[in-house]
Amino acid sequence: MTTRIAIFASGSGSNFQALVDACRNELLDATPALLVCDKPGAFVVERATSLDIPYFTFAPKSYSSKQEFEKHILSELKSYEVEFIILAGYMRLIGPTLLDAYKGRIVNIHPSLLPAFPGLDAVGQALSYGVKLTGVTIHFVDEGMDTGPIIAQEAITVDPDETKESLEKKIHKTEHTFYPKTLQQIFANKGEAVIK
Repeated sequence: MTTRIAIFASGSGSNFQALVDACRNELLDATPALLVCDKPGAFVVERATSLDIPYFTFAPKSYSSKQEFEKHILSELKSYEVEFIILAGYMRLIGPTLLDAYKGRIVNIHPSLLPAFPGLDAVGQALSYGVKLTGVTIHFVDEGMDTGPIIAQEAITVDPDETKESLEKKIHKTEHTFYPKTLQQIFANKGEAVIK
């Protein structure tokens, strides 16, 4: 029985694409049941349409509170029988409504070796700090900003002549294989933490 997942994304959706491809190529034993996007005009919605995956878009400002839009999301997740929430460039903190309903079943990917450089522009933060190593972290989601328990990490060397664009490219390349592989381990372990 494959795990039914909802992928949450806010932007172009390259990780969304990689996850769907991994499912369809049988590298990830999961069914992408739904895309959830907080930016109705984002390119990821076009990807979902072309891949024939149902999507739910919403404009947070049209709701009175985070609780209100998360209740709406929750009803969508239930109607698609979603078992795990997979964040892939979703630029919002998850609130108590979803955290309580999916406790231990929300996973995120972040472009740094957490706890270093949480939050926005992790790649820019790493470059301005001058680190020689950065990487990718996959972690369970809690109420904080990139503070949940770490599942797995992959290090990436920062070259002396590295630009933001070149480093982002290296990180994306790693994410697109590392995320499906790690999720496969999580699902095989029924959600228990995997230490790489």
